[in-house]
Amino acid sequence: MANFGGHAIPGTFFLLYGLWLSVKHTLRHYWRKSQPKGRQKIPPVFKRMDYIEGGLLIFAAFVGIMVEQFVVDGPHAHLYDKDRGAWVKLMNWQHGTMYLFFGIAGIACVLSTASKSVPVGIDRVALSVALFVEGFLFYYHVHARPALDAHIHSLLLAAVFAGSGSTMLEVFLRDHFILELMRSCFFILQGSWFFQIGFVLYPLSGPKWDLTLHDNIMFVTMCFCWHLAVAMLLVAVTSSLVWFTVKKCSGRRVDLEIAMRQTSSNSSSQKALLDESDEE
Repeated sequence: MANFGGHAIPGTFFLLYGLWLSVKHTLRHYWRKSQPKGRQKIPPVFKRMDYIEGGLLIFAAFVGIMVEQFVVDGPHAHLYDKDRGAWVKLMNWQHGTMYLFFGIAGIACVLSTASKSVPVGIDRVALSVALFVEGFLFYYHVHARPALDAHIHSLLLAAVFAGSGSTMLEVFLRDHFILELMRSCFFILQGSWFFQIGFVLYPLSGPKWDLTLHDNIMFVTMCFCWHLAVAMLLVAVTSSLVWFTVKKCSGRRVDLEIAMRQTSSNSSSQKALLDESDEE
């Protein structure tokens, strides 16, 4: 991640994943609200969405690990160099470890969807642990770095650990719509903040940031709050658009079904009248 692209790639993944979660959970919440109390069987479309989500997590984790290991200057599966008596590219190994746990979360998502024998909530536990491991690794990732570099990464930890905590709560409060939206919000916040880190540490244009200036630390802290506000707004707008779109389409489908029933009823009545007139 020692360049802008290295921060933009995970940032894009987390942004898209957060938006995906806001769409998926809004659809599921609308379905739950529209069903009678006795009906709890989930339609196949939601299972397919979970399979897609788990498969994409596994694929993204595998690609991330391969890139970290076998990039041109990567460790190429070598952890320790006996000749030099030194560790080999530990930063790449840390990133690969982070991707590994997200891959495990993807496997847990697929298994919990495919089999009823898997304990309920194991997918949330795995995702919460993946986020915790990410934050745990990043905490020891920035020691002995300049003040602004360390601070901007510590702000990322706030989003990561908050996401881990809210996801763990979902294990005990299953299908809680607010917690599900919070999870998507923290993923979006994490994604946008990765981009911000890239712009600060590896600016694409203009002068470089002074990594020791306290005013820059103050601005970045305030900027993190703006990112949180934008993430909340994105989740609210996305969820509202999905909700009203589905509601409108469902209303049209109900109107169509009523019209078809009325047409069928009218046709039956006309046929009965014709039969009566023939008998007379």
